[in-house]
Amino acid sequence: MRFAVKTRPEHTTWQQMRDVWVAADQLEIFESAWHWDHFYPLSGDMAGPNLEAWTTLAALAQATSRIRVGCQVTGMIYRHPAVLANMAATTDIISEGRLELGIGAGWNEMETAAYGIELYPLKERFDRFDEGVQAIIALLTEKSANFDGQYIKLTDAYCEPKAVQTPHPPIAIGGKGPKRTLRAVAKWAQHWNVIVASPEEWKPLKDILVQHCEDVGRDVNEITCSVNVRIDPAESLDVAVATAAAYGEAGVDLAVMNLPLDASPSVLEPLAKALAPLA
Repeated sequence: MRFAVKTRPEHTTWQQMRDVWVAADQLEIFESAWHWDHFYPLSGDMAGPNLEAWTTLAALAQATSRIRVGCQVTGMIYRHPAVLANMAATTDIISEGRLELGIGAGWNEMETAAYGIELYPLKERFDRFDEGVQAIIALLTEKSANFDGQYIKLTDAYCEPKAVQTPHPPIAIGGKGPKRTLRAVAKWAQHWNVIVASPEEWKPLKDILVQHCEDVGRDVNEITCSVNVRIDPAESLDVAVATAAAYGEAGVDLAVMNLPLDASPSVLEPLAKALAPLA
């Protein structure tokens, strides 16, 4: 099994999150590090601090040298896909080819209402997401991109310089919608991430993904399947490790270990040692 870490950019400082990522960079068992894309905290005081995802990610890419970096996941509704494609290409260059391009349709009604960002009805949101993924891929892979969607239009559009990774940074799509999200994963993603309560909830979703892959002529084994495993500071690390082991036995490829809010760099070495027998 493979492992990653995830930090929460809420109610924290840049310095603390940077120090955790730098520490994770020194421990080879962790292949990637992630945070989220929100403008408000998701817990505690909603008026509290929450670091912006992509500016922080570029800085974290510069602060590290080995670990892969990603946002789990970027809300498509927050940035025009062409803008996001340029951000991704630049961040991949800064990281020297370590970006994981995490994307999702978006969902946070509180943020969108506060900022005047339209949270489209669910069907339209996923239609826009599908078009956005295709537009991003076109911009990252083609010298001059053209796309004529219902919502997204590209006309002889450039995204230069290109990302280091070819044909583009791996796309990680997050979510568990059986009809739209998992079909999008089958069509375009190299990585699928989902938050579920148990391996029993995950297994039927994986079966649906397998069927979508068969429908589009894709080998499901080309797609990394990951889940998030929460580390509760009130519990022993053994609880989270046992949870990760159960997901591994169910067929999950990558366990993203969600660190507690106040985690310091010192938590990582004990976690690495505890996970080592599963690697």
